[in-house]
Amino acid sequence: MTATITVPTGRPQERWGMLRARLAGRATAPLVGVFATVVSLIGIGTPSYWGDEAASVLAAERPLPVMFGMIGHIDAVHGLYYFFLHVWTGAFGTAEAATRIPSAIGVGLAAAGVVVLARALFTPAVGVTAGLLFAVIPQVTRMGAETRSYALGMAAVVWLTVWFVSLVRRRSASRRSWALFAVASAASMYLFLYLAMLLIVHAAWMLLQRPGRAVVRAWAWSLAGALLLGAPIVIAGIAQRGQIAFLGRRDYATPESVFIGQWFQEPVFAAVAWALIVLAPIGVLTMRRAVGERRGLAMVAVWALAPTVLLIIGNALVTPMYNLRYVTFCVPAVAIMMALGLRTLVGLLPARADRAVASAVGVVLVMAVAVPVLVTQRGPFAKDDGSDLRQTAEVVQAHASPGDAVVFDQSVKPSRQSRLAIDLYPQAFTGLDDVALVESYRERPELADLAAPLSDLHDELAGHPRVWAVEGSEAAPDVADLEVLGYRVERVFPVHRSTVYELVRD
Repeated sequence: MTATITVPTGRPQERWGMLRARLAGRATAPLVGVFATVVSLIGIGTPSYWGDEAASVLAAERPLPVMFGMIGHIDAVHGLYYFFLHVWTGAFGTAEAATRIPSAIGVGLAAAGVVVLARALFTPAVGVTAGLLFAVIPQVTRMGAETRSYALGMAAVVWLTVWFVSLVRRRSASRRSWALFAVASAASMYLFLYLAMLLIVHAAWMLLQRPGRAVVRAWAWSLAGALLLGAPIVIAGIAQRGQIAFLGRRDYATPESVFIGQWFQEPVFAAVAWALIVLAPIGVLTMRRAVGERRGLAMVAVWALAPTVLLIIGNALVTPMYNLRYVTFCVPAVAIMMALGLRTLVGLLPARADRAVASAVGVVLVMAVAVPVLVTQRGPFAKDDGSDLRQTAEVVQAHASPGDAVVFDQSVKPSRQSRLAIDLYPQAFTGLDDVALVESYRERPELADLAAPLSDLHDELAGHPRVWAVEGSEAAPDVADLEVLGYRVERVFPVHRSTVYELVRD
């Protein structure tokens, strides 16, 4: 869409004032976007990597032929993001801050899109409020510092929806415009498969607007094109659904997850947010708002709620498919509903009250409630209930000597295996003998290294009087096995979730 600024007519002073107001209005979206990016950048490199981020980094570091081979076997639904990250890390490296910056930028793009979309559906004030609230919603600040595709997915769905609303409102039947929209919609599916559910949101808007037969026909062809272009990733996702079979063993689909965890993470913020969400339809439906606002509210409500409902139903009746992170793309709609709720609340104030000031105070109060959550998210062990992969690597680097052997606990689930530390922070293990390594992740179409069990390593350990055992479970099975081989524990270094043992043999 091309933005144009019309110079108003009238006296010079009036023309300049109106032009300045229009320019200021157009500047709000970029400014809110910058603010959102800055918020997500706070402490972005402090938390250690965790298992899902390790999957991203390890996938991106492979040679492209190996990466494409892996995608053909597993994680095809993240393939486009892995390719992007391969290029990005080639230029900027694999430090936590470096790989998370694209997500912070994605949050900024999404926040700017929220301002533009809410302004188009409701009012400029609602747009700015929604963008500011979006920037501090806990799931946004979490994904803004995550080496995964979810923040970029939010940006994609927001701007696709801005584009879609514009096409429908202009009653565009242009084949070229709708063809390009189909390509963009399909591309979003390759970024993250579940973004396909945005098509349901757009169908709801089309049904509400009823823009005419020509527009509906053009959209129908666009929808068919998007589904056709997206079919390969849908088929690949179905074929590889076994990789999320673990969801069936975890009780994610609970009321606590839906009402607190998936967007708000903390009960106090959740209570504030849901109160505003409930007020949104009350304000739009009872305060004589325009019909256009009611239609906008209906579409936003479908966007916010329908994906979660569909995933919960599918999770119960079809196959495991619900995870708290999978509905991150709904947060822009949640932010818009919160902004509408805040407008409703402010509208209850006496007529003499300065409602602009009251709205600003309301935004500041919501931000204040979000601050403790942001502080917690940026702690050194904030990821995955205490991931300490970097800190564990630092302990080994500080105390081990070249020529020592190192072994890693393989008894925990793959996303928490301590072996990820040597792949993510290899410089900390320089000079150590990784005796269990059979085949590096860089050479195989799997997510991680192939490692031999400790019981098969007697010969490899024979020449090592000192072994470092990095254990991720309290049982420390490698320590017990090494003691059977004649090693004794010399020192113990508790990290956080992991423990590093120094074992020696005379």
